[in-house]
Amino acid sequence: MTITSLGVGEPHTIVGGILSLIHAGMVPIAMLVLVASILVPLLKLLGISLLLLNVHYRWQGHAKKWTVLYRIIAFVGRWSMLDIFMISILVALVDMGRVAQVIAGPAATAFAAVVVLTMFAAKNFDPRLIWDNQR
Repeated sequence: MTITSLGVGEPHTIVGGILSLIHAGMVPIAMLVLVASILVPLLKLLGISLLLLNVHYRWQGHAKKWTVLYRIIAFVGRWSMLDIFMISILVALVDMGRVAQVIAGPAATAFAAVVVLTMFAAKNFDPRLIWDNQR
C-alpha cells in the first residue's frame, strides 16, 4: 500500500513494515505480523500441496496426522483475510485528500486472491480421500 502524507507518497510492503517494527523496538508485534502475513499463507499453500500429493500418490500411513493438518488449514483459512480487512479499513478511513491518504496496491489484490483460493481449495478437498489410501 502507499501512504500519502502532506502530498508525499511512500510505498510500504509487509517486509518493510516488519523491519520498521523491529527498528522501532516492537519485536513481538513484528513477529506477529511475520507469522500472520507471511508464514501462515506459505504454510497453508505447502500444507494443501502436501495433502494433494498424499491423495494423488496414495501415501500409506499417518492418516490421522494428515486429517489434523487438513482441519488446521481449514480453520486458519478465514483468519488470513485479516490483512486484507485491515488494508480495506485503512483505505476507507484515511482519505483526506492531499493531507493523508492510503492507497491499496496491486499486491493487496494478489494476496486477497491467494487467500480466497486457498480457502476454496481447503473447502473443496475431501479429507475422506486420505483414509481411502490406507490398507
